[in-house]
Amino acid sequence: MVTGELKRQIDAVWNDFWSGGISNPLEVMEQFTYLLFIKALDEQQTPAENKANRTHQPIPAVDDIFPDGQEFRPERRAAGRPYGDLRWLRFKHRPAAEMFDIVENYVFPFLQQRSDESTHAKHMIGAKLTIPTPGLLQKAVDGLDAVEMKDRNTKGDVCEFMQSKTATAGQNGQFRAPRHIIKLMVATMAPRPDDVICDPASGTCGFLVGAGAVHPPPSSRSAH
Repeated sequence: MVTGELKRQIDAVWNDFWSGGISNPLEVMEQFTYLLFIKALDEQQTPAENKANRTHQPIPAVDDIFPDGQEFRPERRAAGRPYGDLRWLRFKHRPAAEMFDIVENYVFPFLQQRSDESTHAKHMIGAKLTIPTPGLLQKAVDGLDAVEMKDRNTKGDVCEFMQSKTATAGQNGQFRAPRHIIKLMVATMAPRPDDVICDPASGTCGFLVGAGAVHPPPSSRSAH
């Protein structure tokens, strides 16, 4: 559940979107999610860099999201930019107009490219920046920069909180079961390997994954 300082941070960014001219709550949530994903990419790169520095080994290509010394050149752009410029920790310090140019013309095309290369990033197919002004983007980046999203429970709580703001979550039944509730219910039911489980409202399949973790299927048997 989102409370206290985290709630204040999310509310502030949400209100900035509305006052900045984005009044469709689904569009607010979409842009909110894109920016959090961009921030998460940078947070994923940082540990890989720290490990490489400790071990004096290069970052494996699969983990090197923003390769050092290389340039990203989108289609229909005469000039490219170093991959490092596309990182959250770099562009957040740029002047508003330059940040807007980087995010709109380089970061979002980069997400499109990654959607062809990464299973996770396939959710970014069709992603585009609809934040109308550099000032609003700067406010959103400044607000989200303080939001700590490394904990998976926090990510789920923030997602559910944003859904509640669209006034559709309750009607559509889009609620995430916290992990400790999933563990409790799975332990209570104590599923066996030969049980048949039906979860018609599985959502992210938290209960199914939790049940499967109790008795992992044999490698020779496919799980459905």
